[in-house]
Parts: sequence; C-alpha cells; structure tokens
Amino acid sequence: MKILVLNCGSSSIKYKLFDGSVPVLSGLIERIGEEGSGVKDHSEGIKLMLEQVLASGKIKSLSEIEAVGHRVVHGGELSKPTLLGKKSISKIKKYSELAPLHNPANLKGIEEMRKALPKAMHVAVFDTAFHQTMPEHSFLYALPYEYYKKYRIRRYGFHGISHAFVSERAAKVLKKPLKKLNLITCHLGAGCSMAAVKKGRVVDTSMGFTPLEGLIMGTRSGDIDPGVLIYLGKNKGMGFEEIDELLNKKSGLLGISGVSKDVRIIEEKAEKGDRRCKLSLKMFCYRVAKYLGAYAVVLGKVDGIVFTGGIGENSASVRREVCSYLKILGVKIDERKNKKAVKKERDISAAGSKIKVLVIPTDEEGMIARDVLSLIGG
Repeated sequence: MKILVLNCGSSSIKYKLFDGSVPVLSGLIERIGEEGSGVKDHSEGIKLMLEQVLASGKIKSLSEIEAVGHRVVHGGELSKPTLLGKKSISKIKKYSELAPLHNPANLKGIEEMRKALPKAMHVAVFDTAFHQTMPEHSFLYALPYEYYKKYRIRRYGFHGISHAFVSERAAKVLKKPLKKLNLITCHLGAGCSMAAVKKGRVVDTSMGFTPLEGLIMGTRSGDIDPGVLIYLGKNKGMGFEEIDELLNKKSGLLGISGVSKDVRIIEEKAEKGDRRCKLSLKMFCYRVAKYLGAYAVVLGKVDGIVFTGGIGENSASVRREVCSYLKILGVKIDERKNKKAVKKERDISAAGSKIKVLVIPTDEEGMIARDVLSLIGG
C-alpha cells in the first residue's frame, strides 16, 4: 500500500511517500508565497509536490496512492486518527481560529489533495491527540468552570506526534518499556513545546489552548502576563488583530534579537558580540530550563530528557546552556557526544549523570503513516 504523508506549514509543504511503513521518498517545498520563491500559494505547492513524486519513479501513476495522511495541528479533544469527510473537516475549520498559523495551511493541503486524489482515503492525524491523557487539574485554566463546559477552553498541547515518536524511541535507546519510564521531551524548533511523560502518558505539556503558550519560539512570545495585552489594548489602542500579529509573528527570538527567528543566524551574530542575540538565546534556554525543573517536580523521578526538533537536534550550544541549569538534578553531558549528536539517536549524558540526556531526530511523518495503516487496516 502506497501512503503519502503531508505536513503543510504556513509557508512549506513537507512530504514523504511510504510503501506500507517503509519510506521510499521524501521532499520539502519551502518559501511558499514568499517573494522570489516561484511558488505563489499552497495550490501551486501541491501541484509541484505531485510532479516531484511522479518524477521520482517510485510510482507510475498517482492512482497507486491509496491513502494520504495529513498532519493537523489543532484537533481539539479529538484523540484518534480520523477519516476526513465533511463533518471532520468542519471540526478542523472550527479550530483554525485557535491555530491561525497552522490549521488554515493544513486545511488547504487537505482540500487540494482531495481534489487531486479523490479516490484515496484521506486521514487526519492530530498534534493534540497524544496530550489527551492529561488529568483535569493539569489541562484546566483557573477560569469559571462553565467556560470549559460551554466553550471547551482548556489546555490542549501540540507537537504531540513528535512527542509520541521520541518517547517511544527513547524507550528503545534506554532499553526499558515506555510504561516504566518518566521522560521530559523537548521539541525545540520554530515552534517549541515540552511534555512530561509519565509511564507513557502525558501528564503536562507547555503549549495550551493555542500554540502560543509556553516556551519562547521563533516568532511567538510563549508565556506572558495577560495583563500586558489588556494594557496594550486599553492604553495603547491596539486591536485584537494587531495583538494577534504581535504575539504570533513579531515576538519570540525574532522580537528580542531584532535579527532573525533562525537560531543559526542568531548564534552567528551572538558569537560576534551582538548583545540582543546573546540575550535572546539566554532567554530561550532559561525558559526551557524552567520548564524542565517544573516537570521534574511533576514527575517525581526523571529517567531521561529528550531533545528533538530543528534546534533540539542541531544546536549543541543550546543543549549545553539548558543543561547547565540542571546540575541540581544531577544532569551532566559529555561535550564530545553533544557536538556529534546531529541527526543521530545519541545519549549525550556523561558518566555519573543521574538522568540520561538523549538527542533523537523526530519522525512525524513515520508516525502519521503508522497511524494511517492502523486506522485503515493496512
């Protein structure tokens, strides 16, 4: 069975073709809609992607693709892979206002692929699903309880596909059943989130009602006093759309550094002495370390800390800085292993470290393909 997995971002399309559970082709279309990219929107991006899939020779006709797995960021309290139809698509649309950088792009990918492959089964796999094991005292906000009952305002969590994958891989690396491990997983990239995973079940995660809560991210602020937003609205005349733009697209590493949202560029500038770039990295690592300390308390005992995502996998300096705060927990890293950790599953903890520190490249597409196979009985 040929399965095409689609991960549509706001300006990119990441895809992977599987023969059963075996990946046979992968690709990435970037800078969609950006000046000079040549790909003006997701419709053109999908067309280009399908041309690349056919040109690869891995399939002779698009009709060979029997199923398409779609990553959907916000699925609310939907906790299982779902066949896409009018009802399920309507639910995803409803959550678009809570994930404005993601769900609209996910929906565009679904719309275009259903047109291109009308006979294939289309399956949504949700980033929120893995976090649905959180207990009520963890996912509720201290608002009047009826706001949860009436509007479903609660913490949902995101990057669940990635957190699920690296948790399973960590168990294999540590040679212990996942149900006997307590892990803290750190997905650090353009979007960042962490999860406290107790015996295979998420008990807390850093993102909340939307992907804005929690860690400092590329362009997102993460945790902020809501009083700041009231102040900006009442005293500085900022409207809801302007505040939305501020928090989602102008804050985070970009807002503090004033240079870029890309850690690679910020690190280069910081090495040359740029004060604000140094500050943005310090703030970023400090926030990650704060959550790590909090989750160590939540879990009681921590067997492993996992770094994944573009920053988590590739930035040795970020891992070093974060772990420098964790000496009180008995965390030690081997600097030689830390520098060599790129793109490999690796235990970078030093001898005598009480907690294993792992770098595990994530594979969201592989998890989606597995969920699709599970749902449709392949």
